[in-house]
Amino acid sequence: MAFAEALAHPRQASVGPIADVAPSPATPADPELERAAWDLDPLVESEGEAGVERLLDEAIERSETFAQRHEGKVSELSPETLAEAMHELAAIGELVGRAGSFAVLRFSTDTADPAHGALMASVEERGTAIQTRLLFFELEWAALDDARAEELLAGDDLDFCGHYLRSARRYRPHLLTQPEEKIATEKDQTGQSAWSRLFSELTSAIEVDLPEQAGEPGTDADGGRVALDVALSRLFSADRDVRRTSAEAVTAALEPGLRTRAYVFNTLLQDKAVDDRLRKFPNWLASRNLSNEATDESVQALLEAVRGRYELARRWYRLKAKLLGLDRLADYDRMAAVTPNDTAFSWAEARETVTDSYASFSEELGGLVSRFFDERWIDAPIRPGKRGGAFCAPTVPSLHPYVMLNWTAQRRDVLTLAHELGHGVHFALAAPQGVFHQGTGLTLAETASVFGEEVTLARLLESADTPDSRLSLLAESIEDTIATVFRQAAMNRFEDLAHTARREEGELSVDHFGELWTESQSELLGDSVEITDGYRSWWSYVPHFISTPGYVYAYAYGKLLALSVYERYREEGGPFVPRYLDLLRAGGSKPPEQLARIVGLDLTDPGFWDRGLDLVERQLEAAEQAAAEAA
Repeated sequence: MAFAEALAHPRQASVGPIADVAPSPATPADPELERAAWDLDPLVESEGEAGVERLLDEAIERSETFAQRHEGKVSELSPETLAEAMHELAAIGELVGRAGSFAVLRFSTDTADPAHGALMASVEERGTAIQTRLLFFELEWAALDDARAEELLAGDDLDFCGHYLRSARRYRPHLLTQPEEKIATEKDQTGQSAWSRLFSELTSAIEVDLPEQAGEPGTDADGGRVALDVALSRLFSADRDVRRTSAEAVTAALEPGLRTRAYVFNTLLQDKAVDDRLRKFPNWLASRNLSNEATDESVQALLEAVRGRYELARRWYRLKAKLLGLDRLADYDRMAAVTPNDTAFSWAEARETVTDSYASFSEELGGLVSRFFDERWIDAPIRPGKRGGAFCAPTVPSLHPYVMLNWTAQRRDVLTLAHELGHGVHFALAAPQGVFHQGTGLTLAETASVFGEEVTLARLLESADTPDSRLSLLAESIEDTIATVFRQAAMNRFEDLAHTARREEGELSVDHFGELWTESQSELLGDSVEITDGYRSWWSYVPHFISTPGYVYAYAYGKLLALSVYERYREEGGPFVPRYLDLLRAGGSKPPEQLARIVGLDLTDPGFWDRGLDLVERQLEAAEQAAAEAA
């Protein structure tokens, strides 16, 4: 990522769809949960919007001073003055990061408040002004010849940014001239960024009219007008009529804005095509691979390995059909509970379970997880206008991360909590690396989160006292793996088809998007799942296609890597823990291959992905055995 862009815009690790979420009738009253609301005051020293403006004023002033001092003179820097310049860029990044994080996180909890949207727009505009003023540094740094750059990087005081500086030089073939880069940066706030925000607001406004079903009050059989996330959560129901009618209601709710969302997607597909052409990227995914520090060849090897093992997903879906007493699953059956009961968790029970799980692995991690609860770093209740899904935002190294959830008291929410806290402890442990090295590329960003899930799953399995409860947990585990590895590969395939078709054929119709979506999903599901006509439009609420093209394969990469890391822990036990913590503390200070070596993994091994997929097959075999025991 460019210096200026990295400094001018806050970062976020996110999972799940972005959608407005209303209180779920299935969520019981929980006073402790209602108190689980984050405190954003530390970001702006309790000054609110005035604090945002003050931070940005200082950042703009320091950016101007920085530019006056260094513009046109980067080639004249010594190792010592380069270190001073990078420390100043880091300080500017802290200021903008605090202001931007406050605006983004406040908007996340209430997307319907115009004041929140206006503040976020203001931060975006002023952040872009800072980004534009600092662009020269990146361009002049990239223009240095390799010998001169290495001479500067040999300095002893550049450990805090050395890998970042080296990595930034990989963008040299794709940078434009300084005037062109300034124009592109200025226009982005009314281009990609604006369209992405529009998509988020459109999906946040979707409400689903659910029919009432026979069932006890307060269960997921209740109907009514609910947000998209709540409706989608009913696909986990053990009642097929609830699943089917909920899916039909979701399809109906997606229909009114479908053409608008398709136009947004079309516009961004073309915007990326133009950008890739101007920057001389050979294909639509190359820029994402460069950002992830992954070669096109290695990513292709991953995707081909996963697509070559699609039969593992189909094998599970065929077994699941038998468990549900069906000849064949429909698309709305894929997430159905395989046992009739799902244990409800209060917020206090979830806190205890996850904290104890992390502490059983490492007391240090357990203590860090406790701080997220005690110091109000988590926002958990479902509220009208709140973004759906869950994410962890790192904010700035001098402060702490924040976690957002939409808690519905289900057992899967416990694993989501464990997942996001994995991101949280990763960011927190890597904070001493500073703004340039705290975060990893997307391909390693899921390591700690998936590891945290696995540790928590193991704790839940220990307490599972019946064959049905054990089967239910293992089913959730294999389905999460299928969703993270195989479904994300299929989503990548959809993106590939969409980007390619847009470039070769021009603007795509809603029906054409539906055809490409169906093609990519059919390749995954084969004859194991029936794809209904209504499912053809379900591509249209997925935010990753809009905001972060090419993102989704990183889930498969990260999941397989994390499973391999967890397997090392199972093999080695206690001696593995310090190496794992060292991996987290390293943040993004090294290339992915070097980071993986800390825990004894070789990402350059051609067989690495197949061995990771072998671990997935073992998960499937465990679920199959549990199904046999529960029969």
